[in-house]
Amino acid sequence: MTKTILRALAGEAQSTPPIWMMRQAGRYLPEYRATREKAGDFLSLCYNPELAAEVTLQPIRRYGFDGAILFADILLLPQALGADLWFVKGEGPRLSTVTTEADFEKLKPVHAIDEILSPVYETVSILSRELPSETTLIGFAGAPWTVATYMIAGQGTPDQGPAHALKDENRPLFEQLLGKITEGTIEYLSKQIEAGAEVVKIFDSWAGSLSGEDFDRYATEPARIITEALKRRHPGVPVIAFPRQAGDKYVGFHAATGADCVAVDDSVEPEWVAEHVQPSGCVQGNLKSSHMVTGGEDLVRETRRIVEALKGGPHIFNLGHGITPDADPDNVQRMIDAVRGG
Repeated sequence: MTKTILRALAGEAQSTPPIWMMRQAGRYLPEYRATREKAGDFLSLCYNPELAAEVTLQPIRRYGFDGAILFADILLLPQALGADLWFVKGEGPRLSTVTTEADFEKLKPVHAIDEILSPVYETVSILSRELPSETTLIGFAGAPWTVATYMIAGQGTPDQGPAHALKDENRPLFEQLLGKITEGTIEYLSKQIEAGAEVVKIFDSWAGSLSGEDFDRYATEPARIITEALKRRHPGVPVIAFPRQAGDKYVGFHAATGADCVAVDDSVEPEWVAEHVQPSGCVQGNLKSSHMVTGGEDLVRETRRIVEALKGGPHIFNLGHGITPDADPDNVQRMIDAVRGG
């Protein structure tokens, strides 16, 4: 096994951690903006295999990251399940909502998603052929709770209030929806693996809004079900789980889900992660994405601090959240140089 990300996921501590970056293909890069303009709009870019592969490859060419993450969006799965999806300029995604049994009954069966998502699988196939031999191809999907928050509210919300309300007021419907998303996610990620993804990541961006038993039932348990099913179908393919803002719930998440790696956000200190999370397996993270905007000595110092704190075990260097559109591409290179000892 020569790919450094796969070695980290297998439990190997490396003197220089492998590195990739969430949203590394995105609006901070001029070449991405040019390709998106060529595609016409965001969804057209997601569903154009050649152009989606191109924007995935752009940061690999520019920076030589150790991993390339498929360019897509977590809301393609709800669209494939029958939700209407569109993007409002400057405001983000909008979906038709699922708040009643009648809404739920309108959704398509899970086996029907591949018809819509086949261009995504084609993107993965192109990437598996075109990526440098040392670069790991990462597929991904949103976690069921996070995807459900968008399907219930019809858009992103600051507190995921509509999803919490449905969970509290009509738990059977809420759990039916979560179950369908979970089944769809297994199918979606499985097809990505069949197309060439070497690792898959489950993004639970809103896991931190769950607490206590709800976190266990609606963040941990779906991640366990998905991971278990994927490992049954595709033995040896690693899974990264990212229950963002899980706090103390990061502890034990490897064992509770079977994930090979737990990604941590920037609300937890790397020294704490080294003591409480890393002994259970590979960790990924966790530089504040704001450093990609501000740069300077703080960026270099904090990058080196994270590398130093987590050098005793398997670690994949990453941000604690996705890079933002206002980031300076030069700061990304500074971060990479700091990780790699430049």
